[in-house]
Amino acid sequence: MATRLKREEEMWLAQPPSRLALPLLLGAALMSAGLVFYAADSLPLAAGFGAGLLVIAALMSWYRRLYSDQTADMEATPDWTIARDAADASKMAIAVTDRAGRLVCASDQFGEWFAGYPAPPSLTSDAALTDSLAAAARAAWRDGDGRVEGVPQGALRLDVDVSRTGRSEDYLLWRFTPVRQPSAIEDVQRLLVGEAGRQMGEAGIMAVLIGGEGRVRAANGAFLLRAAGRVDANITGRDFAAHMRVDDKGRLFLAREEGGGLPLRLLQVPLRRASQPGNGTAPAQDGPMLLLLIDEPAGGGGTSALSYIETLLSLLPFGLAMADRDGRVLFLNKAFARAAGVSAGGRPSYPGDLVVREDQAAVADAVRRFAVGPQMSGDIAVRLRNQPDDPIALSLAGVRGLGEAAVLLSLKDNSEESRLKRQVAQATKMQAIGQLAGGVAHDFNNILTAIIGHCDLMLMRHTPGDSDYDDIQQVKSNSNRAAGLTRQLLAFSRQQTLRPQILQLPDIVSDVSNLLKRLLGENVRLEVSHGRNLGAVRADPGQLEQVIVNLAVNARDAMPEGGTLNIQTYGVAAAKVREMRQQIMPTGDYTALRVSDTGLGIPPDILAKIFEPFFTTKELGKGTGLGLSTVYGIVKQSGGYIFAESELGRGASFVIYLPVYKGADVELPVPAKAPVQRSETWGTGTVLLVEDEDMVRAVAERALTRQGYKVLTANDGEQGLEVLASGEAIDLLISDVVMPNMDGPAMVARARHSHPDLPVLFMSGYAEEQLRKSIDIANVAFLPKPFSVNQLAEAARDALAMRPMVE
Repeated sequence: MATRLKREEEMWLAQPPSRLALPLLLGAALMSAGLVFYAADSLPLAAGFGAGLLVIAALMSWYRRLYSDQTADMEATPDWTIARDAADASKMAIAVTDRAGRLVCASDQFGEWFAGYPAPPSLTSDAALTDSLAAAARAAWRDGDGRVEGVPQGALRLDVDVSRTGRSEDYLLWRFTPVRQPSAIEDVQRLLVGEAGRQMGEAGIMAVLIGGEGRVRAANGAFLLRAAGRVDANITGRDFAAHMRVDDKGRLFLAREEGGGLPLRLLQVPLRRASQPGNGTAPAQDGPMLLLLIDEPAGGGGTSALSYIETLLSLLPFGLAMADRDGRVLFLNKAFARAAGVSAGGRPSYPGDLVVREDQAAVADAVRRFAVGPQMSGDIAVRLRNQPDDPIALSLAGVRGLGEAAVLLSLKDNSEESRLKRQVAQATKMQAIGQLAGGVAHDFNNILTAIIGHCDLMLMRHTPGDSDYDDIQQVKSNSNRAAGLTRQLLAFSRQQTLRPQILQLPDIVSDVSNLLKRLLGENVRLEVSHGRNLGAVRADPGQLEQVIVNLAVNARDAMPEGGTLNIQTYGVAAAKVREMRQQIMPTGDYTALRVSDTGLGIPPDILAKIFEPFFTTKELGKGTGLGLSTVYGIVKQSGGYIFAESELGRGASFVIYLPVYKGADVELPVPAKAPVQRSETWGTGTVLLVEDEDMVRAVAERALTRQGYKVLTANDGEQGLEVLASGEAIDLLISDVVMPNMDGPAMVARARHSHPDLPVLFMSGYAEEQLRKSIDIANVAFLPKPFSVNQLAEAARDALAMRPMVE
């Protein structure tokens, strides 16, 4: 009975709180109503009070039941989207199962590894694996955690962790983690690029990891340094065999070391088991492999002491070779091959093969004599086949104790020395030609002065329409053309008269662009571009225009089918000049002018001669050969530098570097005053004309006389001083500069003692700048030859205007 009552009590207490609340509230209401009736002695009041309590209790019960149902519904359907999104974002493979073993949530990664989203533990058909996972699940329900390691899934191995979770701990969370498989290839690769690889290199071991296809995957610094020349070289993916070579004796060498390297010993370490043989074939090594290379030790592997002597000789900077007693060449280093003009891999059989036929017998006899005689050394003069015009010294020395080697040969690479000699010879020749051209131009200018002057005098007596007028005009026109040729000669010899100004190169290019468009024609397109912040230069604008025109015309002729002419200006800083490593151009700031075309280009054998005078590639009668030489002279006289660059078939470029003008220490040309620019050339006064050339003196005397001057003449400076000392008043002295006995500057220097205010007008066929360097006389004017009658009259008028005003 007691047991039954206890069970009923437990069942009663086990009932939900909502079922116990109604009886308790009903009892409380009756007791409260009884108390009210007892206190108030009113049945209606007690009944109303009890009924109110019952209504309140009913409302509370209904609200609680409604709230409990909503909470139960929320707890019965949990939201798994957050857990799933978090797992997918972290690339995790998870699954969640309930107590019934149903899969309630899984990530995308789980679906990729296990197709169809099976519910753990029944992931595969493997019964043993399923049992292991079920045991882990039971452990998780019991202890909270379970684990299975190394679950196979295709090529993967997975570790499975199971844990109990949820608010009521009524779910299992399955986590699947891939296990990293050990890789010998990755380990070796990591070792080679790390500290272990460096230590192997210090021990003299070169290590390379290659794949089954023979391409480099990794290498230590020792191999990179010797195979590629730099420790930080990137040769990953390149063919390993391309870095190696095998000689005719089967020895292995590094390809970069050519004939001077040591033979190597190769050790192979397979990192993957070889493929199994099949069909009677031998197994093939098709997997990655670690290659270890070390230098062959002395005396091992068939290497003799001669190999190490060859290695030593290959490191020396001067040319050395060895021959045996029969005269056969055994070895030659790079410097010897370069000096002898031997191509890579073209080792000669005998030393005599390197020299011209006339010297072969002498070389063979010398080699034989030094090979069999006592150890001695000596030199013989030979001419190489690639340089038959320049004899060089071939040194020979007998050696012993080196096996087959019996004679050591030495050849000095004098190509640089020969190049410098040729440059000096070329400079000397150009200087001599320049002096000759300047002298010829001076004499020619005197002749042209007489011709042009007489033409002007005759034209004064003829009018257009006369029978002789056109002929005289033609003679004068041709004389002016000849005068242009003399100006080219003076420009080449750097003796022409320049009028330098401070200017900007883009302004000069803009001024000459319209002329260039007419000269180039319709088939050639002109492109002009200018850099920013260009420094000003000091040069003659007219001469710079001539430079641009000459280069543009040459470019047009090099593009018979049409093309593009590009003119570019840009600044070149001093740092850039240092990077150019130009031995000719000093370091400084320059403004550059580049004229390039897309024409035929200049052959290399002609490129070195293009600035020489009278050298031209044009047809006979179509060029004087002074165009580029004139350009060269103008640029050099302006203090600049010009270089030519060309590739056959890809056009040519001429780059002019003019130094940036800095400071105002150079005297700038003063512009002429407005009153001087008048057309009236008639004048009065006495002019002393000193000229040693009779024809020039005669035409100048007639020209000045026709302009109203009284003219006194003298043949040289001494006669000129005698005329000055005669006592007659002289208003203007006109003198040639270069004369026999006493030249013009010496005469004027003495004349200034007695006539300090005497105006002086020098005339000469030489350049004004060249003459002013030797003329230390102030307040003198200059008239370059050849000149016309009108130019002489204007120069005399302007010189007379220099006289000081007398009060």
